[in-house]
Amino acid sequence: MLRRKKTFASGKVWIGYYYNGRDESGRRVEIPLGTDLNEAKRRWAELDCKPAPVETGLMSLIFSRYERDVIPTKSIRTQKDNDYSLKNLRKVFDTAPIDVITPQHIAQYRDARSVKAKVRANREIALFSHVWNMAREWGYTAKENPCRGVRKNRETPRDYYADDTVWAAVYVKAPEEVKDAMDISYLTGQRPADVLKMMATDIRDGALEVRQNKTKKRLRILLDYANGTRSELGKVIDRISARPRKVRSLFLVATPAGSSLNRWTLRIRFDAARAAAAKEADENETPEMKALAARIRAFQFRDIRPKAASETTLEHARKLLGHTEGQITETVYRRVGEVVNPTK
Repeated sequence: MLRRKKTFASGKVWIGYYYNGRDESGRRVEIPLGTDLNEAKRRWAELDCKPAPVETGLMSLIFSRYERDVIPTKSIRTQKDNDYSLKNLRKVFDTAPIDVITPQHIAQYRDARSVKAKVRANREIALFSHVWNMAREWGYTAKENPCRGVRKNRETPRDYYADDTVWAAVYVKAPEEVKDAMDISYLTGQRPADVLKMMATDIRDGALEVRQNKTKKRLRILLDYANGTRSELGKVIDRISARPRKVRSLFLVATPAGSSLNRWTLRIRFDAARAAAAKEADENETPEMKALAARIRAFQFRDIRPKAASETTLEHARKLLGHTEGQITETVYRRVGEVVNPTK
């Protein structure tokens, strides 16, 4: 393998690697191997029909390539989650050659992490599985994914349901921008991040067009029913559009001054409304109101999406939430029991 070095006028140094080979006629030819030494060694071994050096298959190098090439293609929130998971995975697997890792190692990692973080352990193993699949595509290994068949920790989905009493208690204490966010979230069934990015320009041909951040799913949520009457979502958007503002904002969810909300400003405002509602319920010292105060304190903005899924038919909820299959809609998002008649 040959190493070439160039220094540009700017002072920047370039280093590239080449395979010193021969063409079909026997003449010497240099085949480019790239600028990454580790990848160059692997490519060199392949061209020379030799096993790749063990050090080129260390998980530390694979993790680094995954960080460089894959993580930046994900959403900002997923990037942060992946970075945190990789930090924990690196502590255990960084120095291990990829071909020595077995399902037993993955199970041992799960058990060790589960002492303090059962759910996080599942997320980290899922990420490790994807890293492994990418490593196979990149040619680092031909072995079966060691995560396959390894039991995950049992997770209990959140089952909180925000009934109308809780909703009304918080809603009445909320500022208008939080009321707008609550209404749009409930009527569209979308995630908070997707609600906050909705703009007036997303309204086209009588529908609110949505492209979900997480799944990239596209939806067109109608503002009018087939009979021509205005839907509740259409009325909310009309209310927002008719509201006088000092500065006209393109975002549907915005303060009276025209500033858009982000996840943190929405959370601060929602938490304040929830605290005020719980305090008011607590001041009435009856057992019923004490119980209501406890339910109010447990209410989170993310519970609005499951509320939307729980208060319509399963098929409608599946389409509104953007799910391909109804299983996840039913098991994770629908939080009220099915309505049935008694035996007699």
